[in-house]
Parts: sequence; C-alpha cells; structure tokens
Amino acid sequence: MATSTPTSPATTSSRTISKLGIAAVVVTVVLWASAFVGIRAVGPSFSPGSLTLGRLAVAAVALGIVALPRLKRWPKGREWWPILSYGVMWFAGYNLALNAAEHMLDAGTSAMLINVSPILIAVLAGVILKEGFPRWLIIGSLVAFGGVALIALGSGQHSTADVAGVLLCLLAAVLAAVSVIVQKPVLRTFSAAQATWFGIMVGAVCCLPWAGQLVAEVQAAPLPATLGLVYLGIFPTAIAFTTWAYALSLIEAGKLAATTYLVPGTTILISWALLKEIPTIWGLVGGVICLVGVGLTRRRSR
Repeated sequence: MATSTPTSPATTSSRTISKLGIAAVVVTVVLWASAFVGIRAVGPSFSPGSLTLGRLAVAAVALGIVALPRLKRWPKGREWWPILSYGVMWFAGYNLALNAAEHMLDAGTSAMLINVSPILIAVLAGVILKEGFPRWLIIGSLVAFGGVALIALGSGQHSTADVAGVLLCLLAAVLAAVSVIVQKPVLRTFSAAQATWFGIMVGAVCCLPWAGQLVAEVQAAPLPATLGLVYLGIFPTAIAFTTWAYALSLIEAGKLAATTYLVPGTTILISWALLKEIPTIWGLVGGVICLVGVGLTRRRSR
C-alpha cells in the first residue's frame, strides 16, 4: 500500500494502517455487542453446546470461502500448538461458557462481566509480550474488579443460578484473554482470516459431541431462532473475529483490548431496543465502576 504513494511512503502506510485498524475495531465492537443479544434471543431454542457448534459450523463455511483460496501453506509442527490452544480456549471454551451464562444472565450484565477480559489482556501483554506494566494498570484493574464484585453481589441476591452465570462469564473472560496473547504471534505468519479459520475449525471439532443435539434442536427450532444462529455464525464469529485478528496484527494487544470497553454499553442499547432487557441497578453501577477502572488503566504514568 505504501509503495503506491511516491511522496511519503512511511506516512501514507501509517495513515492507512490507522484507518483500517479503526474500521476493524468499530466492526468488531458492534458485532460482538450484537452477539450478546443474539445469544440471549436464540437461547430458548438452543442449548449451549449445540449453539456453539452451530455457530462455529456456519462460521467455518462462511470464512472458509474467503480464507482457503488464499491459503498458500498449512501450519507445520510447532506452529499448530498456539492455534490448537486458542481454538480450544477461545472458540470452544469461551463460547460454551458464555452461551451457558446467558441462560442465567441478561445480555448487558454478561457483556459487563466479559469486560474483565481487556484488563487481563493488558496485564498478560505487559508481562508476556513486553508491552509495559504501568502503575495505573494495577490501580485500574483493582477498581474494575471491584465493579465485577458488585455485579456478582447484586446477582447473588436473586438466585444461586445467577452466581453460576457470573462465574461462567468470568471463566469466558479468562479464556479470551489468554487466547489473545497466544494468537498474537500466529498473525505474523498467517493472515487474520486464516488464523481465525484455523481456530474456528479446532473449536468446531471440540464441539462435535453436540452434533446430534444440534440436529434435533434445529429441526424443532422456529425459523427466527435458526436465522439467529446463522447470524451469530457469520457476523459476530466469522467477520468480527477476523476483524479483531486483523486489528491485533496492527495494534498492541493491551491497547486494542481497551477498545472492547465500548462493548457493554453498545450491548445494553441493543438489548434494550430488541429484547427490552435492562440490567439491575447493581449491574449498572458495577458496570460503571468497571468502565472507570479500565479507564484508569489507560492513564500514563509520568
């Protein structure tokens, strides 16, 4: 891209990357926010395991059409280890945990709890990827975890099932955070679409035990629920995970993770508009505290 501009290649390349990176981040935030609402909407028709397998199967086909024709070589030897890791943790484990959690929690609260993941990514990126470990990162993390505790306390006032949902969301957040760190080096060798497709295929294989259940539930599900599953597979999975991987190949993991702080607010708006769901006051207050905490992590120490 830079070679097409004769005047200032470095400047043009930097600007191009910035614009593409911002576009990728916006697409990721909006589509991931819609995923929380979509999972909640189709939840009555699909169990967590079958929903995960169906979503990944649709994504594998849709993204495979784009990624496979440009695939020059397959991973070899040790190159498979990180792919297997984030495929199992992110595409299988994360989705299973989140799908199960949203049978117990509303979409907005789930998105707020998953918002712990950016903090964990920033910490892991600072230690493992050497992106820095500033003082404000620690302070902001403590504040944000206080917000999570408040959400959990408010949920616990309703039923023990809500507490289980909170724990499942936190598990999903941890799996996602570790997966981002593991995926980052893979993007030096493979394109965003290819790295995402590999992970989707690994996750789909892990979920094959739910194949029979998926077939039965698709046959019994109403058409809108089935279309919702297809939407989850194409947009929040095939497209959004690819745009995320593309942005991750351009931006430091810790800085990129900060952009997902916009997901909970976007989710609440979509959930309110489509599902008429509003989190409890505890969830809202805890979510605000989470956002304050993650905002503090972005402060720079002098």
